[in-house]
Amino acid sequence: MKSFDLVVIGAGSGLDVAVGAAQHGLKTAIINEGPLGGTCLNRGCIPSKMILHSADVAETISTASQFGINATIKSLHPLHAIQRATSLVDHEAKEIEKNINSTKNPVIFKGKASFVNKTTLLINNETITAKKILIAAGTRPSIPPIPGIEKVPFLTSTEALRLQKIPKTMTIIGGGYIAAELGYFFASMGCIITILQRNELLIPTVDIDVARTFTTLWQKKYRVITKADVKSIEKRGDSMIVHYQVSGKKAEIKSDTLLVAAGRKPNSDILNVQQAGLKTSPQGYLNVNQYLETNVKNIWALGDIAGVYQFKHSANLEAEYALQNILGKKGAVDYYPMPYAIFTSPQVAGVGLTEQVLQQKKKSYVVGKYFYKDTGMGTALAEKDGFVKFIVDKKTKEILGCHIIGPQASLLIHEVVVAMKANRFKALDILRNTVHVHPALNEVVQRAAWNVPV
Repeated sequence: MKSFDLVVIGAGSGLDVAVGAAQHGLKTAIINEGPLGGTCLNRGCIPSKMILHSADVAETISTASQFGINATIKSLHPLHAIQRATSLVDHEAKEIEKNINSTKNPVIFKGKASFVNKTTLLINNETITAKKILIAAGTRPSIPPIPGIEKVPFLTSTEALRLQKIPKTMTIIGGGYIAAELGYFFASMGCIITILQRNELLIPTVDIDVARTFTTLWQKKYRVITKADVKSIEKRGDSMIVHYQVSGKKAEIKSDTLLVAAGRKPNSDILNVQQAGLKTSPQGYLNVNQYLETNVKNIWALGDIAGVYQFKHSANLEAEYALQNILGKKGAVDYYPMPYAIFTSPQVAGVGLTEQVLQQKKKSYVVGKYFYKDTGMGTALAEKDGFVKFIVDKKTKEILGCHIIGPQASLLIHEVVVAMKANRFKALDILRNTVHVHPALNEVVQRAAWNVPV
């Protein structure tokens, strides 16, 4: 039986911890079933952003006429976009594994990990032990228990990012981040999409004003059915039939392909964490404290499986702290401030709390808002709907949240994030009083800050 100082389960952000620990002299093992690099590299943020750039280019061409340019798309080659992304991520994953294998430490075990007890793991009928264990095993697509779904072929984000043929029509079950990004790509590549969303709004976890605007815009462009209760699924010939109800009224939608984008599920059940005495939330996320410690001594967890945030950048941050904590330099993770972005059209980004959460908390706040169209660059871009929204504590002037919908939202939010990090209670004044290039798009952020009534 092989023994290690540290075993890391999962080769996404956990890989950084494994390599760092090995460099500090810990005999380290990595357990990972698939290609190294984790969800982000192989079936998440990297390949999705590569194909989404193709969608952005297609949209730019399709709207060129309003800027005096007569441009048309003669043909679309979405498989080229997918193959470009696939080729890059597969190469990167192989290079990572090659580099790890070129050293004696850490050691890679390819396969599924399963806990035997709190210090012992089983991989491919081989048992190993560890003094310390880090669980960074991520999540997988969640499949809702819809009658008939087990009998029909369907896609999740994993398969959608590696399709060999683009369907003519697609039904998407779900209306969150993944549905928005993949829906945008397939629609831009000529596929007719229908979104069935059980919530009243698309991307419902973002700020409510942003979600409302986003939903309205998408309902104008695509077939979006909200408050849809999916009852059953069947295959009829070559078509997928989804039966649903809206306010008790029965209906069905027919399409070539079904994409299930109904959230993600932590992989704790696959690991048999109960054998180690590890506690999880009702949803299956591993319970961790501010030091990423689980309830079992010498076992840590980070990333999606810990469920603090579901972002690659938060997992990378946690990896920095996890390494130090494992090495005995204990420190609590400082998540503040944690931004997010959705790379669809329009782009959406934000940081801090949403207005609906603050209302639930009965927090006293004020709002400042400014529209892109009321700035020089917003006018140049012919942007009609985008805006920046600040939510600020009325007494302290602390920025409680900032939410953006519109062009380059994923970039604009970082101006706010940096100001918040620089000074939690003076960030608003920093944004107001910093000279902004005129007429750069960033002016919309500054003007929104000045519109906060404090």
